[in-house]
Amino acid sequence: MPVTVTLPTVAQLAHVELLTPKLEESLWFFTEILGMTEVAREGSSIYLRAYEDFYLWTLKLTAWEHAGLGHVGWRVSAPQLLDEAAAQLAAAGLGDGWFEHGELGQGRAYRFHLPDGHRMELLWDLEYYQAPASQQSPLRNRPQRRPSRGVPVRRIDHVNCFVSSVEENEAFLCEQLGFKVREIKLGADGRKVGSWLSVSPLVHEIAIMRDGTGQGNRLHHVAYWYGYPQNLYDVADLCRDWGIRIEAGPGKHGTTQGMFLYLFEPGGNRIELFGDSGYLIFDPDWHTVVWDVSNESDLYASTLWIGASTMPESFYTYATPERVLVER
Repeated sequence: MPVTVTLPTVAQLAHVELLTPKLEESLWFFTEILGMTEVAREGSSIYLRAYEDFYLWTLKLTAWEHAGLGHVGWRVSAPQLLDEAAAQLAAAGLGDGWFEHGELGQGRAYRFHLPDGHRMELLWDLEYYQAPASQQSPLRNRPQRRPSRGVPVRRIDHVNCFVSSVEENEAFLCEQLGFKVREIKLGADGRKVGSWLSVSPLVHEIAIMRDGTGQGNRLHHVAYWYGYPQNLYDVADLCRDWGIRIEAGPGKHGTTQGMFLYLFEPGGNRIELFGDSGYLIFDPDWHTVVWDVSNESDLYASTLWIGASTMPESFYTYATPERVLVER
């Protein structure tokens, strides 16, 4: 008998908007330290891209009174899924309505929010980047030349959100958007303290972690990918010279097996730089990896497989905004 295959609603992470009280300083960091390219400016926002991002942009910086998450954009798996997903989100009471005119380089989008309040959108129509002649790479599978400034990141990788309840937000991501749970961490009380989810062979396009302050609805970090571990040491060296605060790393997580460097861009948002791909999941019958962090061995191995003995306290309590404020 023929098998009917159902596509997940979400296909991939398309972009992230970061709010920053120091727009020009944040721009300097992303362009001069991380080697990203400015694409355009509209009003109080600046659009940026990494050199192996295929779409026009993946990062939007918006001037705001505090740091934090503006929104996360997800591309759906097929155009017809956009309207279907919008109806389901509206019925679930978490839809915020259509953004009909779209943003730079994209068509209409449906805005919604996670149970905790993080703002997100679904979209299909996206503009692909066309490099000017001076920036075209001889590699036909690379959208533009590798920039010669800073230590250039290659592509957007994932987003991590602080939530008040991992279970509630995880269920929403799986049931409404088609994510699969790849790894989880359980605390001493048996509740989940973290969940790593994806819709692709990547270990995660989104992670959700229990907010150490109990607040939720905050951004933990946005991650960009290098691929070469040496790049993390190079950018760490650059950050020390130029006064960028490093929180942790270079090191390697047990969870996802990703090599990491955590730092803070001048506006206050935490940025993770991924130094390799971790591992990939091709198994269609994947069994979620479970870490029991009440066990000292699991706590150490899952957090820091290689590197310092522990993560700083700020990793479990700091997020943006520093306290939950009135919504935008």
